[in-house]
Amino acid sequence: MTAPWLSIVGIGEDGLAGLSAAGRAQIDAAEVLVGGARHLAMVPEDGRTRLAWPSPLSALLDGILALRGKRVCVLASGDPMDYGVGATLLRRVSAEECLVVPAPGAFALACARLGWPRAETTALSLHGRPAALLHPHLQPGARLLLLCTDGTTPAAAAALMRARGYGPSRLTVLERLGGPAEARVEGTAADWPADRRCDDLATLAVECRPEPGAPLLPRVPGLPDDAFRHDGRITKREVRAATLAALAPVPGQLLWDVGAGCGSIAIEWMRSDARCRAVAIEPRTERRALIAANAEALGCPGLEIVPGTAPAALEGLPPPDAVFVGGGAGAPGLLEACWDALPPGGRLVANAVTLEGEQALMSFFAARGGGLARLSVSRAEPVGGFMGWRPLMPVTQYSGVRP
Repeated sequence: MTAPWLSIVGIGEDGLAGLSAAGRAQIDAAEVLVGGARHLAMVPEDGRTRLAWPSPLSALLDGILALRGKRVCVLASGDPMDYGVGATLLRRVSAEECLVVPAPGAFALACARLGWPRAETTALSLHGRPAALLHPHLQPGARLLLLCTDGTTPAAAAALMRARGYGPSRLTVLERLGGPAEARVEGTAADWPADRRCDDLATLAVECRPEPGAPLLPRVPGLPDDAFRHDGRITKREVRAATLAALAPVPGQLLWDVGAGCGSIAIEWMRSDARCRAVAIEPRTERRALIAANAEALGCPGLEIVPGTAPAALEGLPPPDAVFVGGGAGAPGLLEACWDALPPGGRLVANAVTLEGEQALMSFFAARGGGLARLSVSRAEPVGGFMGWRPLMPVTQYSGVRP
């Protein structure tokens, strides 16, 4: 087996003194050193070629690959495979070509300082990512560790938590973990000053504590209807939960939400796991605005919103693993186009409330197989001075798995 030409060495705030013998050996043997200015400054100047990361980092990836045949060492923060450059490089370089030497990362160091079991802590990166990604993780009692973009991230996260009713949450900013300048700043989201700026090299620890009456928005399907902004075009909570169960979200898979309305199905699909992806196809401008607002407010800023009417609007989209048709099931060729786009094992779920839509589902069922279900829901509502059952429109649901 050919020896790896590329090494990725994790280095902490304690610099070369904190490196393992294996990490130091890779740095000493390298012909080319690559890293951020802070990391490169930790290695004494000795005449070797040095490449500093540009912004964006992707601009240098091709340059690193062009060095294949030389001994190249990339310096990274802590554990390069934990939201680090190692994960980025190994999408382009095989594991056989690369040696990764990790150091204790920010998450491991933070758990050590706080006494939090790592297995019981949710870790995610807000470095270069929107603070809205926090929303699905704000759950009573949750412990979160967040990598910060810069010193403004804690204030932005605190503002988001206050708006969600999580003002009592305990915040601890751990600055320059593992080095001589290590420090911490503590407080609650409720009293965190909007203009407080922490060190740019920081990890934010959050103990989630809701205010009394704060809305509970779990990640299992079936959020309350009023969790979404909508104009009445929404798959109701009970039907939505049954629909997501039929779609069966799988981490890493892509959903097409066709005729998305306010985007409730696509958003709940994405909330089920951070790796789930979705495209919402919606012809009406005002509804696309609702989808965007809901995606931001519920922690799915990566939801792709596509204007247009299906099936024409489906042309050129990345192939789906599952498709939901929430409106227009009777449009000529729509169900067939969605079915044909699916891979083997892909799921198609379509709901209809009109007789015309129901007829289209029954015809498709007769031709392709699958299953049909009738979903009927009644809700207790005031009737004069009493309470009574008020039925919602029944929903006919088709579900099928492509063989």
